[in-house]
Amino acid sequence: MNKNCLVVIGGGAAGFFCAVNAARLNPLLRVIIVEKSSKLLSKVKVSGGGRCNVTHACYSIADMIKKYPRGGSFLKKAFHHFFTTDTIAWFKERGVDLKTEPDGRMFPVTDSSQTIIDCLMKEVSRYHVEILMNKEVKGFSRLNDKWHLLFANETIMAADYVCIASGGYPKPVQFEWLQQTGHTIEKPVPSLFTFNMPGNAITGLMGVTVENVIVKIAGTKLAEQGPLLITHWGMSGPAILKLSAWGARQLADNNYTFTAIVNWAPAFNEQTLKDKFQQVRFDIAAQKISNRNPFSLPQRLWQYLLQQSGVNEDMRWADLPAKEQNRLIKNVCAQEFSVKGKTTFKEEFVTAGGILLNEIDYNTMESRIAPNLFFCGEVMDTDGVTGGFNFQNAWTTGFIAAKAIATRTTQ
Repeated sequence: MNKNCLVVIGGGAAGFFCAVNAARLNPLLRVIIVEKSSKLLSKVKVSGGGRCNVTHACYSIADMIKKYPRGGSFLKKAFHHFFTTDTIAWFKERGVDLKTEPDGRMFPVTDSSQTIIDCLMKEVSRYHVEILMNKEVKGFSRLNDKWHLLFANETIMAADYVCIASGGYPKPVQFEWLQQTGHTIEKPVPSLFTFNMPGNAITGLMGVTVENVIVKIAGTKLAEQGPLLITHWGMSGPAILKLSAWGARQLADNNYTFTAIVNWAPAFNEQTLKDKFQQVRFDIAAQKISNRNPFSLPQRLWQYLLQQSGVNEDMRWADLPAKEQNRLIKNVCAQEFSVKGKTTFKEEFVTAGGILLNEIDYNTMESRIAPNLFFCGEVMDTDGVTGGFNFQNAWTTGFIAAKAIATRTTQ
């Protein structure tokens, strides 16, 4: 019996999810994953510090789509087919329970990404999905109702269905093999990157985490709130990564040279903080400023702010001059940092850009241009902020493509 053949290009989360679900839903389908590298599920392995941030505990589609700087309206429709609740149930049915952390991120209870990898590999084995590694597709064309894939070693493979799950590419030239099908590419730019601040004294505080700040980009409407991590090159952490995602194109247009404004105490603005200072000076007038930090900031950061404001660490609150006080208030509420460049975590690289979404049917993930060609995951012009949202995109689009292919496959 000749089975219809599905070739999934890309051995990441979206590709695996499409492959194993298509094979499970229709035994008449021969499913092959082709991966150009020698690694499978590499982002799954490193995500969340090696724990794999599978999804986010968000059960409202309206709220969920607010986490996608690009592709929200497309995913709003797609999520009606397969949502976070379905992801949780899918893994639970296969013996993988997920837990929710206070910030909403969801991880396997084992705190190990290997649990997710093992689960997917078990499905591969159970449904006889074939995997070909070190196989790079250089191009493909349609002939006699089949797709013919050309590999780097000049070999050709025929397939009834092709699903592109190759992930995002950092350079437009890397999309050329997909443009051969007639599809249009939104120019890729990096998303989820950290801010470089070369020569800035703040880098001396590397390793310090501030649990809640507001970061704005001067001259724009871009602003995000959340934890911030100071690194040896500048700033990282959820607040910075979310800001980089929403500002991906704008910051790229500025060649990653801009001014970031940080409010280290987001409960205050400059006026309310001035009132707070008057109260503090009255309540603890005789105490050294350096010893009493009224904002629950890390001590190293507080001492840094005092130094940047010209405040003598031995000075008492009662003796703080108006000039230094105003400078300290400004630094606590609106400290400015010159950003020159970015750093991207290559293992967790996310791009803004890819296949235009109006060229894809959200009900099936099938191309509106080429029949029996499907897309899933980050190769499309969709991307989310950090927190499990990019993986949910992978699970959702991978499942929809799998179901569509399995449904139309016949002997």
